[in-house]
Amino acid sequence: MTLSQLVFRSMKKNIKHYYLYFFALIFSVTLYFSFVTLQYNPSVVDVSQGVRVAAGLKAASYILLFVVVFFVLYANLLFMKRRSKEIGLYQLIGMSKGLVTRLLVLENTILWVSALAIGVGLGFLTSRVFAMVLLRILEKDVLVQLIFSVEALQMTIFVFLVLLIVVLIQTAIGIRRVSLLALFTANATADVKVKRFSGIQMSLGLVGLILIGLGYYLSTTLFELDSDNVNMLFYKMITILGSTIGGTYFVFRFSVAFVLNLIRKRKRGHLSIQDVLSLSPIMHRMKSNAMSLTTITVISATALGILCLSYISYYSAGAMAKQSIPFDYIMMNDQGQKFIERLNENKIDFVQTDIELLNVEVNEKDLFINGIPAGISIATKGPMLITKLSDAQKVKPKLTLEEGEGYIIGFNNMMSEIIKWEANNPVQLTTHAGEESIMIKKIEADSLLGNTLTGGGEALIVTNKQFEKLAGDSSIQQQTIWVKQVGIDLVNSSQLKEVQRMYEETTNDGHFEVTKSNGEIDSVNMATQEEYRLSTLDIFGLVIFVTGFLGLAFLMTTGSILYFKQMTEAEEERASYTVLRKIGFTTNELMKGIYKKQLFNFGFPLVIGLAHSYFAVKSGWMLFGTELVAPLLITMGIYVILYSIFAFLSIGYYRKVVNESL
Repeated sequence: MTLSQLVFRSMKKNIKHYYLYFFALIFSVTLYFSFVTLQYNPSVVDVSQGVRVAAGLKAASYILLFVVVFFVLYANLLFMKRRSKEIGLYQLIGMSKGLVTRLLVLENTILWVSALAIGVGLGFLTSRVFAMVLLRILEKDVLVQLIFSVEALQMTIFVFLVLLIVVLIQTAIGIRRVSLLALFTANATADVKVKRFSGIQMSLGLVGLILIGLGYYLSTTLFELDSDNVNMLFYKMITILGSTIGGTYFVFRFSVAFVLNLIRKRKRGHLSIQDVLSLSPIMHRMKSNAMSLTTITVISATALGILCLSYISYYSAGAMAKQSIPFDYIMMNDQGQKFIERLNENKIDFVQTDIELLNVEVNEKDLFINGIPAGISIATKGPMLITKLSDAQKVKPKLTLEEGEGYIIGFNNMMSEIIKWEANNPVQLTTHAGEESIMIKKIEADSLLGNTLTGGGEALIVTNKQFEKLAGDSSIQQQTIWVKQVGIDLVNSSQLKEVQRMYEETTNDGHFEVTKSNGEIDSVNMATQEEYRLSTLDIFGLVIFVTGFLGLAFLMTTGSILYFKQMTEAEEERASYTVLRKIGFTTNELMKGIYKKQLFNFGFPLVIGLAHSYFAVKSGWMLFGTELVAPLLITMGIYVILYSIFAFLSIGYYRKVVNESL
């Protein structure tokens, strides 16, 4: 028999083991080639800020490459271990290690070349779909071309050729370093015999739980910074990362086996067949599985956390635009009369909201609950825009104030986490006659004024009487430049594009100017709410696209590795299933124990990964958007559903092994 015949027979025999590995390779090539192709697609590059889009896709291709390298090297080790007896038999019948190496090199080369060819073909067909998805997320109305990029092909071939060489070297070194005896004993079922637990092991198991709890606690107090320590935030982040990862390893390595050992001891030797097939294999394999389960959990949590945060930003684009630009269009100091006239001429229905403004110096020091953290420069006294209650009630009709009370708006989520303010405390307004105290009734994030006017900061609502009193102050009159904001909301939002052109034509693209008393010109450029929303989508639309596909790649990687490990364990335990079937146990009886085992192998890392990602997202979500619950539930729900597919595949493979074992 020639070497080529032996190669094809070996591949035919092992096709049932290789199919998911082969599929994952095809998926990796397809995704990588598509990402690289998108960088050269003119429909994508020519959209707004195309340079940034291309750079983002290029960065994503590097991250994807890291995922592929990790997956391929790990999967290759698993398959080498699984085929150890086969490799040992080849050597036992007289084949040299060099010949066995050439056999596996040919197999891998055929497998990889086939995956590369199929993946490139699928990547060419799906690249247009990916481009359409990206442009749809960015809300760009562009005709997407189907192109074949020679540069993308060359880059893909080079990357996967180098990776193939690394895999072949890994395989050759593995064969030459392992003895014949080691090949036949590589699949020993028990990695470690668990007879009794020492005090050190019990302590380390408890330490693992404490470390995870510490990481979770610190994440909930991430922005509660010490005013005397500039680097507190950095130290907290490092501590959270180290304690969570270390705690996860200790939990898998010691805590799980310890708890299962306690359960087994409580049964006093009266173990059911379900216990034998679930508790014992988990305990005896936990030593070797601890590192891989930790890696899978951390990777899953990282991917899911990044995906959640990016989706929060994308999901919150409309709310963020509303918070920053509270009206569809904003004009200043009656300078938008031409725009209003055009709206009336074209019979476009709209709601106009006029808000009078004053600029007053305000001292906010009494609002601070704690001191200002070191390293953060915040002035407690400075100019603030003030408006009156009757104008605010046009938008907030239920708002009420008593004389001497005020209402702070525009205190954004990010600042509220770093700088703690508390209502029912006074602020001091500087007037010509001295300082006047206003008791702050409530502080909230919503604003009535454009962020260009407030500088992204806060504004103050006071009673009409208080406002009129301040308006008569000579020093306040002198420092007030913008005296009125005119907000326009369209009744029919489908007219936004048409009205946008009118706004740009009549207001010089939203540019307003006013001459100060000293002759200087002050100007502001008021973006529209839709412009702000689309600019947010431009930034985070690309992020959600990239993280979505990278998250899918991470999911495929971690799910496939877990599935490969379960396939290997199922084959190692085949002899045990044969014995159990011969003494009368049915397939369904055996599968009950296997269900418990798979629930742990897939469910436990998933639950811990979800918990890690939840606390990571919860600690800093306010920096990315205004909505948390819906994006978090949607993202995690999709991830759980996709992850469960691998668990069902694993259960199906176990059932097949159990059925064939008799």
